[in-house]
Amino acid sequence: MSLEQEEEAQPGRLLGGSDAGAYFIEPNVRFWINERQSFIQRLLQWTELLDPTNVFISVESIENLRQLLCTNEDASRSALEDQRIQEAWKRSLSTVHPDSSNLIPNVFRPAAFLPFMVPAVFFSMMPPKGITSMILPKVYLYAYLTAFSVINGNRSYTCHLLERSLLGVGAFASSSFFGLIPNFIQMKFSSNTLFMKRILPVAIHAQVSGMNVLTSRSLETTKGIAVMDKEGHVLGHSKIAGKKAIRETAVSRGVLLGTSAVIPEVFTYFFKRTQLSLTNAGSLWIWKLACTVCSMGLMLPVSFSLFPQVGRIQCSQLEEDIQSLTEETELFYHRGL
Repeated sequence: MSLEQEEEAQPGRLLGGSDAGAYFIEPNVRFWINERQSFIQRLLQWTELLDPTNVFISVESIENLRQLLCTNEDASRSALEDQRIQEAWKRSLSTVHPDSSNLIPNVFRPAAFLPFMVPAVFFSMMPPKGITSMILPKVYLYAYLTAFSVINGNRSYTCHLLERSLLGVGAFASSSFFGLIPNFIQMKFSSNTLFMKRILPVAIHAQVSGMNVLTSRSLETTKGIAVMDKEGHVLGHSKIAGKKAIRETAVSRGVLLGTSAVIPEVFTYFFKRTQLSLTNAGSLWIWKLACTVCSMGLMLPVSFSLFPQVGRIQCSQLEEDIQSLTEETELFYHRGL
């Protein structure tokens, strides 16, 4: 297949990709490798990348800004005097996949996670009033989570579309089933205890959210993901790095959705005992929705910042065939979201 044919087959690609030539280093990868950020710096970075306008920016604007980064090898995020470079990094990091250089679909960009997930978390934690109200929120929740994990996961390994699709369907189906377990238990035993109504659903919600990442991205542990030197050149594919990448992402996802579920439950538990709740029953659900929005809005940048977007791993921990290719003591891998 010629380069022109391949680019036509993948219209989302911007300014080349990993197969465009060994000389091309994806700007997003170059940024994350060069910027050795602390947790606080990553947190501040993500508060900018989660700007809602990043969902709607046009392809033409992204291409123009990416061209600026590709033609300025020394472009730095700390160049405060150059607002165009700052804007280019912000748009590129939030809309372009680091592994494939493809444009991330609008609804699965990091900035779209909050508006799509808030209603899913809110309704999935509501007491079910029937089979439909019990199943639909969980189906929507885990369908979006699975698609988000697959699209924003590591894409540096070769995989057939059918294989990836079947794995995604399996991850969605298993997550939905396990996510409904608390509801089935409540229907079976009709228990109104605090543990059955509040603690168990939140605990399983967090566990299944992390499991969803492990399942939907399990190909990374069987095929391996690309590991790079400090210049961004790929040295090989490592299953060990793949396990580390999805383990870190699963932890961050469990922390995000577990915390986003437990905070509204805690505040609702005390709010139900206030005079306002007793006189106006509708205010309880308004309060719970507001708590869900606030808690997830605060936890989202924290979750994405827990681990670096491009992680570091000691070369001595990797497979022997990769160790023999370099004298570097530290290598890099794309973790994904």
